[in-house]
Amino acid sequence: MTTGFWSVMLLPFIACLVLTGIHAYLGLHVIERGIIFVDLALAQIAALGAGFSLLLHHEFQGPIAYWFSLGFTVIGAAVFSLTRFRRQKLPQEAVIGIVYAVSAALLVMVLSRSAEGDEHVRRSLVGNVLLVSHKDIMDMTVVYTAVGLFHFLFRRQFFLISKSPEEAYAKGLRVPFWDFFFYVSFGIVVTSSVRIAGVLLVFSFLVVPALCAMLFGGSLKQRLFLGWAVGGAASLLGMAVSYFFDFPTGASVVCVFGGLLLVAALLRRAWR
Repeated sequence: MTTGFWSVMLLPFIACLVLTGIHAYLGLHVIERGIIFVDLALAQIAALGAGFSLLLHHEFQGPIAYWFSLGFTVIGAAVFSLTRFRRQKLPQEAVIGIVYAVSAALLVMVLSRSAEGDEHVRRSLVGNVLLVSHKDIMDMTVVYTAVGLFHFLFRRQFFLISKSPEEAYAKGLRVPFWDFFFYVSFGIVVTSSVRIAGVLLVFSFLVVPALCAMLFGGSLKQRLFLGWAVGGAASLLGMAVSYFFDFPTGASVVCVFGGLLLVAALLRRAWR
């Protein structure tokens, strides 16, 4: 039974570990900034780009669709960076929510012109991580490593803006400039991730490990390791649920993420 499980789930599990590596880190920024739904919005924008490529008779998951998705995501990054001000009159989360809703509605409209539109909408939400290949994993690893190196080189600017934007402004940092590069790098990750895992699973990888880590971890290193551990555990448990109970893999992992967050919150409350 164990051999059968790993013969089916080994590559998807490795893909989920790769996803966890970068998303748990980016999730810490997202929570510090208070923009929880930015991942959903950028993922939906990426899916919208793929939808438009479908209208031009390209494959929804093909290479042309990827570049469409990336182009749309860069536009979304520009919108989010330009709608953040030193004295914020409108909550940026409201802007993000509106962008998500409009992108989702546009995707439904665009895919309604396709005979397989319903299937593409479903796949954009939950993906199909079971179909991941060795090449997909290698491509994701290369992209995520490059983004991770970029964030490491400019970690001072990114963390200062995430944790204390007023101090960043006071020190003369060009916050909109750095915000744009943050969202572009974030969008590159999301564009690559959503093709494999879908919008909901990518959101779970981003937010849940980071939230669990912030409940228990103090330093950045502790939070990163805790986030990676939660992501790995949720991936393994979710795939076990999917395999042994014959549920969709992506949806199973998302539900396990929700369960782990609930358990972590209860443990934290009991500990306090």
